[in-house]
Amino acid sequence: MIQIHSSVCRFVLSVIYNRVKIFTETFILRGRGSDFGDLVQIKKQLISVISLCKERGLLHSAKASELAFALDPLPKDELPPSAPFTEEDAQDLDALTLAKSYFDLKEYDRAAYFLKGCCSQKAYFLYMYSRYLSGEKKKDDETVDSLGPLEKGQVRNEALRELRVELSKKHNAGELDGFTLYLYGVVLRKLDLLKEAVDVFVEAIHTLPLHWGAWLELSNLVTNIEMLKSLSLPDCWIKDFFMAHMYTELQMIKEALQKYQNLIEAGFSKSTYIISQIAVAYHNIRDIDQALTLFNELRDQDPYRIDNMDTFSNLLYVKSMKPELSYLAHNLVEIDKYRVETCCVIGNYYSLRSQHEKAALYFQRALKLNPRCLGAWTLMGHEYMEMKNTSAAIQAYRHAIEVNKRDYRAWYGLGQTYEILKMPFYCLYYYRKAHQLRPNDSRMLVALGESYEKLSQQVEAKKCYWRAYSVGDVEKMALLKLAKLHEQLNESDDAAQCYMLYIQDIFSCGEQLEHAEVSTALRYLGQYYFKNKLYDEASLCAQRCCDYNDAREEGKALLRQISQVRDQIETPSDTLPLRL
Repeated sequence: MIQIHSSVCRFVLSVIYNRVKIFTETFILRGRGSDFGDLVQIKKQLISVISLCKERGLLHSAKASELAFALDPLPKDELPPSAPFTEEDAQDLDALTLAKSYFDLKEYDRAAYFLKGCCSQKAYFLYMYSRYLSGEKKKDDETVDSLGPLEKGQVRNEALRELRVELSKKHNAGELDGFTLYLYGVVLRKLDLLKEAVDVFVEAIHTLPLHWGAWLELSNLVTNIEMLKSLSLPDCWIKDFFMAHMYTELQMIKEALQKYQNLIEAGFSKSTYIISQIAVAYHNIRDIDQALTLFNELRDQDPYRIDNMDTFSNLLYVKSMKPELSYLAHNLVEIDKYRVETCCVIGNYYSLRSQHEKAALYFQRALKLNPRCLGAWTLMGHEYMEMKNTSAAIQAYRHAIEVNKRDYRAWYGLGQTYEILKMPFYCLYYYRKAHQLRPNDSRMLVALGESYEKLSQQVEAKKCYWRAYSVGDVEKMALLKLAKLHEQLNESDDAAQCYMLYIQDIFSCGEQLEHAEVSTALRYLGQYYFKNKLYDEASLCAQRCCDYNDAREEGKALLRQISQVRDQIETPSDTLPLRL
């Protein structure tokens, strides 16, 4: 009796232990119940999800690894236990091990063949994922072999429809785990079933919140802040990373920077991922010096990093830092010359040297490596614009928009292209799209104003120019264009006011000698003050005109006129009026 009793106890304890272990693992993977005050728990969760992603061949574990590396190491007794091992896992172990070896060698059809019929969740995911990647690889190979990078091919992943049917049945039966839900969402997105894809990704995130890949896929489908607010997202610490990422994507840079600052203060100060995201945020608001500082710091901490280096090269290009861009290009070629980012950096280097054909060639190489590379499509459009090949530029920009409808640069580039083609109605449409994505970008507003002006919609044009000035005119052109518009409409008082604000703005920046249009403003103000008998102000403007070659003669002539008028006022008349 004693032996039976003790064996029963051991059995009961074993069951309790296994259930506690499963509950603990589920708790860790869901990421709930912890905040940034418990960094040890966060580290455990990251280690667990990294392991699960690696077992399934998912590359998004790299981001989790970067975050885990930024936190302090755990002592041996604090390391999380391995994931629970079921009876189904044991039965599929040999097939899964073999298939994973083939999967790592990118022999996806071979891996799927040996996984067919396996029952465990892990094996089923790898089976479906192998079929999906096999279809993607065949599609990319066919695209590269048969079509040029600017040809809009109709090549599809032939496996998508079959995968959707099979995953849909499992989904309706409630048999998909967090990873397979993620794959189902990817399949739906590829089939352009975007609404269904959003719902499935949200479900995947609720099931497995720590899988960053599902968050990233969801971010690509969120088009505006209203949609973001409408999503039902799990209450998990990783949500803060997602919100910061989304704020950056939606050009809400102030909110994004605040989120990343909070994450740094919460304990992720060593995270290279956060540093890179902050640098990208500064790049998006054209705070070039701050972005360059952060990218240089990132290079010091992670010298072999290639991620985001194409954005770094954009900054070097804008600042015309040719030696630094050349060094970056050579350095990345030594690390991995067949990475998309490397090709984009080399393309930017050749573009800075005005070798636009070579630049376009390297952007094409980037697109052969990854046809969905947003930056390469946009930059190639810029190069075709430089080469006056407007049809190719339009195709490139349209491809960029297909990849990501939030790319304001592609919408803006399309507007510029149709402006060259003298099609103002098209310009207006595309500039409006760019403005919706960047409502506080003065360049979009100025472009909109020019389009309205060409369409004789002067009231709308005035609003755009004034708004551009109000949000901070980076190119110092909005007030000038507004003043010229008032001048054309014979609104002299408004034109003078705008010219005066324009000159004050330019002189306060210390750019008066570099800006060619200052003389235009001074000439107009001089004549305006003269007509209104404000001779002191007119004289000052005329003297300033003499500092500019194109306005010197007019300035001297105005000074002579002012002198003559003053002489007449000061000289008394010889004839007295008759007294009656």
